[in-house]
Amino acid sequence: MIRTGVVSGLWLAGVAMLHADNGPAAEADKGGYHLFRPVPRELLRPLGTDRPDKTESPYTLDAGHFQVELDFVSYTHDRDRSGGGDVRTDAFAVAPLNLKVGLLNQVDLQVVIESYSHVRVNDRVARSVDQRAGFGDVTTRLKVNLWGNDGGRTAFGIMPFVKFPSNQDGLGNHAVEGGLIFPLAVALPGGWGLGVMTEVDCLRNDTGPGHHASFVNTITAGHDIVGRLGGYVEFFSEVGTQRATPWVGTVDLGLTYGLSKDVQLDAGINIGVTRSADDFNPFIGLSVRF
Repeated sequence: MIRTGVVSGLWLAGVAMLHADNGPAAEADKGGYHLFRPVPRELLRPLGTDRPDKTESPYTLDAGHFQVELDFVSYTHDRDRSGGGDVRTDAFAVAPLNLKVGLLNQVDLQVVIESYSHVRVNDRVARSVDQRAGFGDVTTRLKVNLWGNDGGRTAFGIMPFVKFPSNQDGLGNHAVEGGLIFPLAVALPGGWGLGVMTEVDCLRNDTGPGHHASFVNTITAGHDIVGRLGGYVEFFSEVGTQRATPWVGTVDLGLTYGLSKDVQLDAGINIGVTRSADDFNPFIGLSVRF
């Protein structure tokens, strides 16, 4: 899940594809496969992604395979009128992507790249406009599935990550930051899938030296709509421990469509429900497994 810089619109998750019954993949012992000995295609688990919702998936990519997840484009709009001000922020993220490789049956490595961002901040009170554009930060993540990867009604994982400050034109805070993500997926009756995630981040203070903790909690519910079309609804919450840090809350809605066993399209919108959250963030994206 990308939350650094201005590319907050790219949120990587896949709770809709729960692995309660994986057929041959659930029955086979795949412990002997690794990066240089790929899992045979007939034993692959169903396509699982860390997008489009913000709740990460506990399922890993099968060993020896690769996956690309990206936004074609993501737009974020916010207008802040607090304290007598009037600041409008518009941001575009073009092709931010998550590159994945399956290392072991229960471990995958991910590199999240903020390819190109453009941010325009219009302060209507001060009558000033600030524009920034360029490459963003790079985040590396290691996902470890603890149970449920190839069967069962629940699945749980852990995902440590580190963000490296590679941004241009002041699109980030130029600090190394990191954290731990704990995703849980549950298969519910009636074909519903439930995802719950808790995340603890270590972030640099906005002012002054030092770091502070930030806590993210999400819950998402997904269900097939018709054929290969599925949908989800989600609530996202982030609370930081830095003094005067506001609570960020959003309600997120989206759709997924499976073009094949290895290709999925998605689209959605994240809607801010607290003053500190972005007002809205529509996006459209793609996931492809190789």
